[in-house]
Amino acid sequence: MEGVEKNENTSLDIESGGEKNQNVMFDSNINVGEKNQNVEVDNNVNNELPVASNRKGKWWYAAIHNVTAMVGAGILGLPYAMSQLGWGPGVTILLLSWIVTLYTLWQMVEMHEIVPGKRFDRYYELGQYAFGENFGLWFIVAQQIMVQVGCDIVYMITGGTSLMKVYSILLPNGTPIRRTYFIMIYAFIQFFLSNLPNFNSITGISFVAAIMSLSYSAIAWIASSIKGVQLDTSYGSRYSTDASHIFGFLSGLGTISFAFSGHNVVLEIQATLPSTPEKPSKLSMWKGSLAAYIMVMLCYFPVAFVGYFVFGRVVEDNIMVSLDKPNWLIVIANVFVVIHVIGSYQVYAMPMFDMLESFLTLKMKRKPSKMIRLVTRSTYVVTLHNVVDNLQTQEIQLILVLQLVLHYIWRITDDLSPHWRCKRYHNASWIV
Repeated sequence: MEGVEKNENTSLDIESGGEKNQNVMFDSNINVGEKNQNVEVDNNVNNELPVASNRKGKWWYAAIHNVTAMVGAGILGLPYAMSQLGWGPGVTILLLSWIVTLYTLWQMVEMHEIVPGKRFDRYYELGQYAFGENFGLWFIVAQQIMVQVGCDIVYMITGGTSLMKVYSILLPNGTPIRRTYFIMIYAFIQFFLSNLPNFNSITGISFVAAIMSLSYSAIAWIASSIKGVQLDTSYGSRYSTDASHIFGFLSGLGTISFAFSGHNVVLEIQATLPSTPEKPSKLSMWKGSLAAYIMVMLCYFPVAFVGYFVFGRVVEDNIMVSLDKPNWLIVIANVFVVIHVIGSYQVYAMPMFDMLESFLTLKMKRKPSKMIRLVTRSTYVVTLHNVVDNLQTQEIQLILVLQLVLHYIWRITDDLSPHWRCKRYHNASWIV
């Protein structure tokens, strides 16, 4: 009798165990279903955000955006950087910067789809893969915000300053107008352009901006060539003390580092390109990036070398100031600068728009809409204008110096850390 009771109890336990296993399987199926549903929802939201909403870009789109992001008004300071470094170090550092940043750009392109079946559409997503979910997010986002917002502030200042320069040349006897109002004009233009939905929608603006950058760089070195080497041109040190020479050398390094910016939007640009197993996005992106770097070489090297060759150690920090005349040429160059920084502002702002709209849609459970886009982007433009409007001259100079430092820090993070961490953990079992 006892044996029978034990068997009955055992069978009951087995049945209850079966029910438990069935419940566990049922619960796990529910959890998996919920996770898949959440992933599907996240993917649907991601496809409506600025960076990933349009994946029909072409390789020349990538080339245009890269030129616009990289070639900026800072190119006009390269002859001055050469005067701080001298012929030997200046040529060497400029060539090495071009080669090293091209190589690190290739690294970024390769890492966009380093995990099969997944695309790192945003820089902080790659940071999360390399450094962990939380640390990678905040470590990269903090730097990306400082660099991209800082660049947009610099572009706003540069655009307003160039507009004021045009006004002062064309109307030398006109009513004096503060730079604040010219910055306001620049911000007013950005207020409308910022509501374009995604990267591919600003391709036309970016194309015009890229043409303008090629144009004013050509004006700089061609006009310098026509002016010719002056009789009193010297290529010796422009500093009289060892301390000033050291600080000048470091300043020249910072200027060149700032000139080779643009890597912080590479992944976002590549996200706009289509990708299939047969033809991954890295093929088109690398083709566009290589074309962009050829154009960068055609812009940077002539301006740096010809400008320094003509003016020597007395070249100004903006080569247009050294040219001085004819006035019509200076006006045209400044107009080109304004148009270029209008496009550059958009290229650097688009990842910020994506970040802000991602927060509103994913964290606050808001559906992507034109109203969210209007409010978010208009607030961004107005906020940056108010920041610039309240800056004094010394604070503007501090912003420019800070940008050099941030770009140098970003270059170290961008070029070394993510690649090392991704290579180290690429074969780890916990990565799927």
